[in-house]
Amino acid sequence: MYSVKIYSQYVKRSIDIVFSSILLILLFPIFLCIIIVLIIKKSPVIFAQRRPGYKNKPFVMYKFCTMTNEKNNDGNLLRDAERIHPFGKFLRSTSLDELPELWNVLKGDMSLIGPRPLLMEYIPLYNEQQIRRHDVKPGITGWAQVNGRNNLNWEDKFKLDVWYVDNRSLLLDFKILCMTFFTVAKREGISHEGQVTMEKFKGNNK
Repeated sequence: MYSVKIYSQYVKRSIDIVFSSILLILLFPIFLCIIIVLIIKKSPVIFAQRRPGYKNKPFVMYKFCTMTNEKNNDGNLLRDAERIHPFGKFLRSTSLDELPELWNVLKGDMSLIGPRPLLMEYIPLYNEQQIRRHDVKPGITGWAQVNGRNNLNWEDKFKLDVWYVDNRSLLLDFKILCMTFFTVAKREGISHEGQVTMEKFKGNNK
């Protein structure tokens, strides 16, 4: 347990800083191209939202916008399927919408590897086991993402997240990183079956 703590606090953080810095520099031309296309399409560029981080502490997560802010006559946002634009679908299918999260990693809000940051409103809905996914920093990719992603149901996804918390190591993180490249390349598990995005978690007290 002590070695895991040393890895999480020092080695893992050092890796996050080095790799996020390098990637932000190398991928800058791609960032710029995406921003230009979104501006041309008159779409919002950056999606910013409060998410729970380590020990449930809120932080602002950044992504590229894949949806418009179109509303109905009552002033409510249209359904996700109606708001996502073609370029947004491309960004999601290639996971390029996640690139701004590298800034969150550099800041220390997130890690390259860890359970995905979900919604603040889910915190009261977790059971005692599920809430343990917040015992580590959230990640851009994680064990659940390379083992089904959004094709998983919530219960299975949380089990994988907690398994990662209990078994995290340098070797496992390297394995997840390698598996992520194959998952993204094959564009697997982008959305839940029959939906544009994963349906909301409604709680499970078991």
